[in-house]
Amino acid sequence: MAAERENRERAATGVTAAPRRRGRLDQPMPPRRRFLPEWDPEAFGRLSERIARFLGTGRFIVWMTIIIILWVVWNVSAPRDLRFDNYPFIFLTLMLSLQASYAAPLILLAQNRQDDRDRVNLEQDRKQNERSIADTEYLTREIAALRMGLGEVATRDWIRSELQDLVKELEERYAEGSGDGRVVFPAERSRARDVDDR
Repeated sequence: MAAERENRERAATGVTAAPRRRGRLDQPMPPRRRFLPEWDPEAFGRLSERIARFLGTGRFIVWMTIIIILWVVWNVSAPRDLRFDNYPFIFLTLMLSLQASYAAPLILLAQNRQDDRDRVNLEQDRKQNERSIADTEYLTREIAALRMGLGEVATRDWIRSELQDLVKELEERYAEGSGDGRVVFPAERSRARDVDDR
């Protein structure tokens, strides 16, 4: 009954297609059928890097030179019915072209992967440099604040010089005020205290 009513409402509004059923969002979708083979791009990239690394070694050049020399010597000096690639060496040219056509993309793929790694490393280095600069600036501000704070702290030498100035001033006042010759602060005692402080 409710389905008929929905169909009538759709027909009245001009909507004729049935609504799409939505799957549950808390469950994974079923895997789709793929017509192409699947491969792991990371594994393929690692393989291409290994091949490109091997193509760039002297060992590859030596082996390739040995194979080409053996190929040419065999196809020139072997009996006619055992030769598989006569003088213009068309098959050898085809094999070398095939090897070059595969080597170039593999080398480019390896270079692209290396560029991506370098880009990530540069970004990490840039962030590390920013953190180091921020830390250095923070430490510089802290050292400047400590220096300013230490500029206001009274040191032992400064206090000692101030006390000596006060003692001299008191001795001068006492000498002016009374003539009996008494000394308010004996010098021997203050010197002994200075030695003890050091």
